[in-house]
Amino acid sequence: MTRGRFPGLDGSGVWRNWAASAISRPGATAAPRSEDEITARLVAANEAGTGLKVVGGGHSFTPLAATDGMLLNLDGYTGIIHVETASRRVRFRAGTRLRDVAALLQPYGLALANMGDIDHQSLAGAISTSTHGTGLGLTGFSGMVTALRLVLPDGTARECSADSNPDLFQAARVGLGALGVLTEITIQCVPRFKLRALEAPESLAGMLESFVERCADIDHLEFYWFPHTEVALAKTNVRLDDSAPARPLPLHARIIDDELLGNGAFGLMCRLGSSFPAMVPGLNRFAAGTLAARSYTDQSERVFTAPRRVRFREMEYAIPLETLPEAFAEVRKVVEAYPQKISFPFEVRTAAADNTWLGTAAGRDTAYIAVHRYAREPEGPFLAAVEQVFKGFAGRPHWGKLHTRDASFFASGYPHFGDFLAQRAAADPQGTMLNEHLSHILGVGRPGLDSRAG
Repeated sequence: MTRGRFPGLDGSGVWRNWAASAISRPGATAAPRSEDEITARLVAANEAGTGLKVVGGGHSFTPLAATDGMLLNLDGYTGIIHVETASRRVRFRAGTRLRDVAALLQPYGLALANMGDIDHQSLAGAISTSTHGTGLGLTGFSGMVTALRLVLPDGTARECSADSNPDLFQAARVGLGALGVLTEITIQCVPRFKLRALEAPESLAGMLESFVERCADIDHLEFYWFPHTEVALAKTNVRLDDSAPARPLPLHARIIDDELLGNGAFGLMCRLGSSFPAMVPGLNRFAAGTLAARSYTDQSERVFTAPRRVRFREMEYAIPLETLPEAFAEVRKVVEAYPQKISFPFEVRTAAADNTWLGTAAGRDTAYIAVHRYAREPEGPFLAAVEQVFKGFAGRPHWGKLHTRDASFFASGYPHFGDFLAQRAAADPQGTMLNEHLSHILGVGRPGLDSRAG
């Protein structure tokens, strides 16, 4: 295919993810537009022993999609296949991007129950990595999946649900791209709704003291913390019936707040902080001091998501909800003791427990602490220092975000990890879907795997 049109692929044939934290040189690329084409590519790779990976929006920070074999992109395999009106279950082609889902669902009066703050991912990528939004009454994307269709490397297509191939269904709901290629996904949707948003600065101490209790009463609560300050930016979203009047942000406010300040000015601050680290605490205090309360009401998808144009690298850990105040205090100690000043805000969110095998909220109500570094700054040592804190709080890393964990860690942290490995071995005995990164985190490999692929 034409390289210039393949997400993340440059003219020399090198693929990079959005953050340039994962780089590989695929031997071939393709953008199939049908399941038959997907199957043909997969079978060919399986028979040749070259390996195959699928990339969507490229927003995973880990090298889940890196390969020296065949790299597929499903941007040409999108849209709604079927809508079950009574149950509100919608069957999508797996390459559908989250940013397109709202418009696809609007004619049916439906919406996704929850979303994160970035919508560039594909549906397949979002469920495969346990991507989530915030809200203690709602699960992440994987928990919304009621059925799926998976093409295995031998060309067999499996329909999976709680009633049909239930173990493969459980494995594929957070499948990490290790089982085969997802081609269709059925999502439990909800009636369209609006959100009343309130964004306001609060004291960090007060936020941490009340966060767990407030999460039980507020539909969607999250906060951002600017390191080296005492300020938290609380974001509270309350669900309203779709008949509620919309009071959206005026266009000029969106341009000024989200683009000029949220991206332009913030990007400038990050560049200044990177060049002059001693300025970071003052810049962060200035940024926190400029935060002003704002309230608006709009369609859910317009409130959940926001533009993210300043490139960063991220680690996010899921911890038991009740441990958040103590864990955050320990993380803050690391921040203050670290020799370099940290410019990028931290983000704290929640999710309800789900019953997925490898979901980060599997079996427990969960708080998430996301740690970011500006893309031009070295992230490894700082993230490693923070990661040590999460060890003491039964932390689980987001599968698509930076971490250093391996198979032994996941075997102890996920009761169904062994079950997942058994399903993977049965689905892909030759390891066609593996790369170096997956081999590391799953503890399995395939003969001849090129170490450069991870």
